[in-house]
Amino acid sequence: MIYLDNAATTKPDEECLKRAEKYLYSAYYNPSALYAEGYNVKLALREAKKNILSTVADDINFDLVFTSCGTEADNQAIFCGGKRGNAVTTQGEHSAVFNAAMELKQRGMDVRFAALNGDGSVNIDSLLSLVDDKTSLVSVIHVNNETGAVNDITAIAAKVKEKNPHALFHSDGVQAYGKIPFRLTKNIDLYSVSAHKIGGIKGVGALFKRKNLVIKPYIYGGGQESGLRSGTENVFGIKDFEFAATEKYAELSKNYQTARELNDLLWQKLDKSLFVRISPTNNSPYILTVGVDGLRGETILHEANDNGLIIGSGSACSSNEKKRYSRVILACGIGENIADGVLRLSLSLCNTREEVQTAAQILNKIVKNRKEIMS
Repeated sequence: MIYLDNAATTKPDEECLKRAEKYLYSAYYNPSALYAEGYNVKLALREAKKNILSTVADDINFDLVFTSCGTEADNQAIFCGGKRGNAVTTQGEHSAVFNAAMELKQRGMDVRFAALNGDGSVNIDSLLSLVDDKTSLVSVIHVNNETGAVNDITAIAAKVKEKNPHALFHSDGVQAYGKIPFRLTKNIDLYSVSAHKIGGIKGVGALFKRKNLVIKPYIYGGGQESGLRSGTENVFGIKDFEFAATEKYAELSKNYQTARELNDLLWQKLDKSLFVRISPTNNSPYILTVGVDGLRGETILHEANDNGLIIGSGSACSSNEKKRYSRVILACGIGENIADGVLRLSLSLCNTREEVQTAAQILNKIVKNRKEIMS
């Protein structure tokens, strides 16, 4: 089976799992306990936090809060950051941000949504036009999870702060972290990441936070994570996340180039008379999104599955919303005839050139046969 739905989740790295295994079977103690074994586990958590922080930030200006997933990290940022005035986000956000913003709107907050460019990136002029002196939060996704478009959050955050220095700037970095090169800057206040997108296990995420930023917790209880996220920490998952993150960042540039070569090869081998490219050419190399005119993406997905190929038809989270057309794809200005036939092909370093070429052959055959039947 060829797996090209890595934007939904990735295969856990076996070596990282083996390294973290001790925190399941021997060092399984509660890190809040007062005895020596518990304290040693707490030290291991501190080490994990320091090492994950170092991948994209420094521990002088930034801290991080461990969460159960990227969605929780996004929700903490939105609900703890959007407290007054208005909140500004984009039409291209992951459901974890978009639906949280819609909930703020339901609660009576003024929530504003910036328009997208045709590739899924945010229209910066539209975004800035919505920011005013009453804006408390701006949230812009780093890498669009449906098209792979990259938003220059460093530049965008700087422009937002120029217009309103008091507005908090958050970015959902789930599809960027461990995949594209960047460092957090002073203008970025909050940044959400997830372990299972980079070879870690499900059930672990983190919210990077500017150190002098004061926010309230989202989950209350025993006061873990410096009072910002209560609940006994998932030490095994966090250590696995640490090992996966440090491994990814050790060869980030090399991995990026490999992914770009696979992405380019995949697009090269797809029949251009059958497929329309939706992803921009300067997208994240880990995502290639295409459309097929007149066919349903879900139909192609199932037939590909029957032929040994696993792909996506958009955001895996959005598939639970039971909507025929992706709101993100429509917001890009893509017509319903193409939006109905969207396929998201997402790569990891586990994929090979042979797999990519075979995947293209399978998709070409499926779409060509269905087009011939229709004609």
